[in-house]
This record gives sequence, C-alpha cells and structure tokens, in this order.
Amino acid sequence: MKIILDIQESKAPFFIELINGLKYIRIIKQIKDKHKSKAIQDIVEAFNDVKLHEEGKKQLKSANQLLDEL
Repeated sequence: MKIILDIQESKAPFFIELINGLKYIRIIKQIKDKHKSKAIQDIVEAFNDVKLHEEGKKQLKSANQLLDEL
C-alpha cells in the first residue's frame, strides 16, 4: 500500500526518524520541492474526484464544457 502524507516542515525530521525505526515502513521518495509537492497533491485530488465520479457522488464537467470555458 502506498500513502502520501503532507508533513509540516518543522515536524518532518522527527516524523522521518520515527518511521525509520519501523521495519515494516520504507521511505521510497521524499519530495521537498514545493512546486512538485503541489503537483502531486493536485494529481491525488484529481484521482479522488474520478473515484467519487465513478461512485456517483460527484458530477464532473465534460471535455466540451471545459473547452467552452476557454
């Protein structure tokens, strides 16, 4: 299972030290660049929107509606 977390910068060293002590957790990648972090957050939100749409809990705009806004 993969989990994406957003950790307050001042608390990150403590959190990293804490999870490094757990043998069943492996840090794959740390994103420190704020622009990359924001892009990842946007992608995660988009996937969540798609999931909600597939469950019938959220209505998304069609491609034509998006083009009309331009």
